[in-house]
Amino acid sequence: MTDALRVVDVVEEQLESVWSVRQRSFGPGGDKDEWRKTALEFLRDGRYLGVVDGDQLVAAARIWPLQQWWSGRRMPLGGVAGVVVAPEYRGRGVGSLLMRSVLQRCAQRGYLLSALFPATTVLYRHLGYEFAGAKYRFAFPAADLRVLGGKGVAVRKAGKEDAQLFIDLASKMHETQRTNGPLIWPVSDVEDWLGDDDNFAYVAEDGFVVYNWSDGGLEVSELVSGSEETTRALWATVGSGASIARTVYAVVPPTDPIHLLAEHHAELDAQVNRWMLRLIDAPAAIAQRGYPAGAVLDVALRLEDADLPANAGDWRLSVDDGAGELTAAEPDDQALRLGARGLAALYAGTPMATLRASGLATGGPVVADGALDHAFGGTTSYMVDDF
Repeated sequence: MTDALRVVDVVEEQLESVWSVRQRSFGPGGDKDEWRKTALEFLRDGRYLGVVDGDQLVAAARIWPLQQWWSGRRMPLGGVAGVVVAPEYRGRGVGSLLMRSVLQRCAQRGYLLSALFPATTVLYRHLGYEFAGAKYRFAFPAADLRVLGGKGVAVRKAGKEDAQLFIDLASKMHETQRTNGPLIWPVSDVEDWLGDDDNFAYVAEDGFVVYNWSDGGLEVSELVSGSEETTRALWATVGSGASIARTVYAVVPPTDPIHLLAEHHAELDAQVNRWMLRLIDAPAAIAQRGYPAGAVLDVALRLEDADLPANAGDWRLSVDDGAGELTAAEPDDQALRLGARGLAALYAGTPMATLRASGLATGGPVVADGALDHAFGGTTSYMVDDF
């Protein structure tokens, strides 16, 4: 690196340079006008950061203002995307310089968590991110879905005016099912999603589905349902296109009811796109997360976090009556030791045996591992969206 490198808030005049770096980093593609329109929203809200060498922009990243479900409770999350570094500046610490500023900006904006889909894991693991879940894409015979039933459920076509209803229906389902990982988008983004003519949206009293044409078939981007009959009705609505589309691709977790309802199992070549998580404000993230009923935990914890030192130090981690707490404590040589990566993986439900076997967790009483697994594990962490 040189002394001239510094982190800045990207301004409109630099967007042409950002686009150039994006093209050299990701290759050609995408609609430049649409990208610029979205980028302007990030600029106005202080969520687009860049690195300049003198007056030349050489790297950039943006932060989506999202919320994420963790055990039925939603948490403020900064979704990091569009991380690009000019090829001639790679391997010189520019990515680390940029991402450390992204972490600080996430903390300033009150995001308790940060997540991203990594192009490479080396940089992000170095800064405390770790794998937490995946986006899954399965393929089902459309004819299987067409005959699922649910004919007694009223289903109507939906539009952008239903955006808040979709958010409310998804929230009710995720609260009830205590899901981990799905995102909540700002209502304006949901309106754009539902207003896109390429998407077909249908809604019932307790659920909805959105799908589109993809790869010669149909693809379900999201299906939310609060009952078996609505689940059957919405999948059958998609399957009604079986005379034209032989295959329905579905972005759903491995635990989705469709795996039990469809007569034939999904094709074996499912796509899995893994995402990474990082805790920005560890005490608040522990306090606002949900926990299983009956989970009881009280362990000494020593955290290491060089990039967000407010998380580092000696703590007491306790869980009881569905609530968690991380409180400052006196040093304890027998404490469980975690770095930022280990904490993120534990938070996402990675078993303690896996954390110990990988060296991400050390020390502490092994007899407490079962209680940690009960408190933080239990359901598959997943997303249905890219960002």
